[in-house]
Amino acid sequence: MNQETRKALFSMDEFAKLGGGQIAYVREIEAQDAMAQFPGAGKLPPAARLFVLHAADGTPIMIGDDREAVLADAREHALSPLLLH
Repeated sequence: MNQETRKALFSMDEFAKLGGGQIAYVREIEAQDAMAQFPGAGKLPPAARLFVLHAADGTPIMIGDDREAVLADAREHALSPLLLH
């Protein structure tokens, strides 16, 4: 099945409500994208490995350069983090 004929299982609103606000996901991003999403981060080295914790609705919550630290922070805030590849 190609992407054009694939039907979404959930609407964006339904997806955002999954887990009752307790599910988040971690995604690796490039420095250029991080600077756009987090203007306060300042200038970052182009080759930096960065990880963003997002709420289920896609809202960025935090950024870090250590995936395990980002996952730990999510757990400290009672979120169940999922890794997005």
